[in-house]
Amino acid sequence: MDTPPELRHVAGDEDEITISNREYEDESVIAVDFGPTGEKPTVDVVDETAIVTVGEKQFEFDVPAGATDVIVNDGILTIRG
Repeated sequence: MDTPPELRHVAGDEDEITISNREYEDESVIAVDFGPTGEKPTVDVVDETAIVTVGEKQFEFDVPAGATDVIVNDGILTIRG
């Protein structure tokens, strides 16, 4: 599963944001750590669009094909598929 370009763009603009991609036998995982912003990210999924809010910043991206779960846990946005 590929990282959505919008996430790569946001990470490119902010040094503290890191993205990791993991491929396992039966699962792909994209994890986005928004760093020590002091703000907890939230995510809402509407149809095929994920809307992420971190403090006063908000951005959205198309949920990747094959994704089965888009959640935030302990400040980490995780996309599983």
